[in-house]
This record gives sequence, structure tokens and C-alpha cells, in this order.
Amino acid sequence: MPITEKMSAENLTSQPVNPCLREIAVEVPAETVAREMESLLAKYTKLARLPGFRKGKAPATIIRQRFAEELRSDVIEQLVPRFFREEVQRQKLEPISQPHVTNLEMQEGQPLRFKASFEVMPPIEVSGYQELRPEKAEVTVSDADIEAELEHIRQQRAKFITVEGTTLAEGDFAEVSFTGMPQEEANKPITVDDVLVEIGGKNTVREFSENLRGASAGDERRFDVNYPADFADQRLAGKTVTYNVTIKAIKQKELPALDNDFAKSLGEFESVDALRIRIAESLEHERQHRAEHEAKDKLVDELVRRNEFPVPESLVERQVDVRLERGLRALAAQGLRAEDMQKMDLPGLRAGQREAALKEVKASLILEKIAEAEKIEVSDQEIDGEIEALARQTRQTAEAIRARLTREGALDRIRGRLRNEKALDFLYRRSA
Repeated sequence: MPITEKMSAENLTSQPVNPCLREIAVEVPAETVAREMESLLAKYTKLARLPGFRKGKAPATIIRQRFAEELRSDVIEQLVPRFFREEVQRQKLEPISQPHVTNLEMQEGQPLRFKASFEVMPPIEVSGYQELRPEKAEVTVSDADIEAELEHIRQQRAKFITVEGTTLAEGDFAEVSFTGMPQEEANKPITVDDVLVEIGGKNTVREFSENLRGASAGDERRFDVNYPADFADQRLAGKTVTYNVTIKAIKQKELPALDNDFAKSLGEFESVDALRIRIAESLEHERQHRAEHEAKDKLVDELVRRNEFPVPESLVERQVDVRLERGLRALAAQGLRAEDMQKMDLPGLRAGQREAALKEVKASLILEKIAEAEKIEVSDQEIDGEIEALARQTRQTAEAIRARLTREGALDRIRGRLRNEKALDFLYRRSA
């Protein structure tokens, strides 16, 4: 006989506390609890080793006394999840968060009773998206833009020529090696060999330019740098570092001539004019992509503004986790050490991510509803394309990526993300 048929309907209630939260009271019949206890008791008796008894020969009464707490925990572990699932299915509820079990009562000869609270998806009715029209910015590329990009390419291809018999002046490059000793962490020096420092460069720390200007090759300089708290490199932010710098050579930048030979060195370009055409096309494509991205962001903002509904807290917390993990990975990639991360104010960081996470969750739920309404789907071929792209990025086989995503249950998440992207693209293209 199915478990749900042995439950008393009068003892099972569902009372919404708010639009996203549900609490159910569950009662497991006493005879079911007794059967589970006897089944577990038999297993314990068979496996238990107690002084004075051979394995499997200890009396059940002694086993029950000796392992009372373990038996009680095992009964709860076996019955609570099972009866919880049965009850939410009976009530046609779909939990989206782990249940929080309270008021658990278990007495010998009595039913097992507990309450479980969890979140469900609120009713969402999306309106106002049919008449939305994205802003379409006009994309232009001027001759000045093209020349600026040409100059950028020349700067990237520049050579650095060593000059003799001179001292470092504005615009020169010092080839240096240095050791930096943080005053707060004297046992962890920073050592760098053979790096170019532009005197007066916009990205050069001011103290380096001031202390190296006028020096000759072979000179050494010692000075302190006080880094501001908001310095881009988190390893140095807020610290004072004493540097010992050795000037190994003085170099000047030599740019390549802007001629057809230069264009040919960059690829299949017969002339500078052909290079200019390619640059114009590339800039136009890049700006169109950026304009589309900005327009879609505004569409999402407007969708969120027009559609008010309660958002499950569990989804917001999950998105906060995603944003924090992404941010910490980026900091780690920049060289932030684990011990520095441990000093961070994580509660403060979480609070700072909440508003953006809430918006992202709302936008995702809205786009899901639009995709439903417009019958937008993601094909298996599109999923395959995503897997192949991930395989190329990670230099793994597509089969290995698919196996991992399947194990992690991530394929549905990828399908959902692609579906939302297609829904947003549908809104953008509709008035293109």
C-alpha cells in the first residue's frame, strides 16, 4: 500500500507564509515508524560487536539500549525525506530550496511528526514586453578612429633600442631589475627581473619616474612607494614598499614606418589602405556588438521595472554565491593570495552583491516566461555547439566536457541560459 494512503489528511496541512514560502506538517504513522525501527534493529543486531557476545548474537533489547540514539537518527534519516517527498507530491508542490525541518517529535509507539518549510516559485505573469522597443544606437567609425587604431598597432610592434652615454629623461624606458620589501611583511620580498619602466608614463607609478629620472645605466636607486588602498593590484593596495632598483640599460622606443611593408607584416594585407579597410570593419563590428549589448541591458532593466513579483530568497542567495565565486576567481587570477582572501569581509561582500543578484534572478525568471509564451526552445545541436566551445576553451574533448556536465547536472542550466539568451535576442531583433 502506498505510503500516502496511510497518512491522515487531517494531520497534513499546507499554509503559505508568504508567496514564496510553504510549510507543511507531516505525520508518519506509528506502525510505519515501528517497522522501520525493527528493520534497522535487525541490521544492527546482525553487525554489532559487543563485549561478551559473538557477532550477531547480542539480544535485541541490549542493542536497542546501546544504540538508542543511532537507531533514532537512522529512522529519522530514512523516513523524513521519504515522507516529505510523498507529501509535496500529494499537494502538487515543487520545492526549489532544501527543506528546513522543525518541530520534530518522535516517541516510542507514537507517530513521527515534523514540519518542513521550503520555497516554491511564485506565480509570475509577465506583461508589457510586447510593446518594448530597444534603443538602436547609430554606429559610426571615423577616419580619426582608424588612425588611432593604426597608431595603437604600431605601438604594439615597436622596438626598444639601447642608447649609450645618456641619462634617463621623460619618455625614455629604463630596463631594470628590482626587489621590493613590503614594510608590513618583511619576509616576503617582491623580485622582478628585466622589466621596462617608462619614465613619466601614464601607467608608471609616480615614485618610479621621480627616482629614476636622471639616472644612468648601472646606477642603483632606493626609495619607498606608498600604495593607495584602492590600488589596482590588491597585493600592494594600502601597503608601503621599499624598492632597491638597478638600472641595467636605457632604451628608446622606435615605431615601425607606416608603409605597405608594415601592413604586409600583419597578415594578408597588400597595402596600408587594405589594412585601414579591415580596421574599419573590425571597429564597426565591435561597436555594433557593444551597442547591442547595451541595448539588451536596457531592455532587461525595463522588463524588471515593469514586472513586480516576489523572488525566492534561495535563488537570490545562490546567485550571490555565483557572483562572489566569479569575483574571487578573478582576484586569484590577478595574484591575490589565499591568506588575503581570508581577511576579506565576506558578509559585507555578500551584502554588496545582493541588489545585482536580485536583478539577475528576476531578469532570468522573466525571460523564462517570455520564452514559454513565445515557444522559444534550444535544440540539441545548440547544446552540442556550446559543449564544443567549452572543449576548445579548456583544451579537453567534447566527450569529457559532456560527461562532466552530465555528472554535475549542468546541462539543464546551460539549456536554460541559452533559452533566456534567445528570448532576449528575440526581443531585440523584433524591431531591428
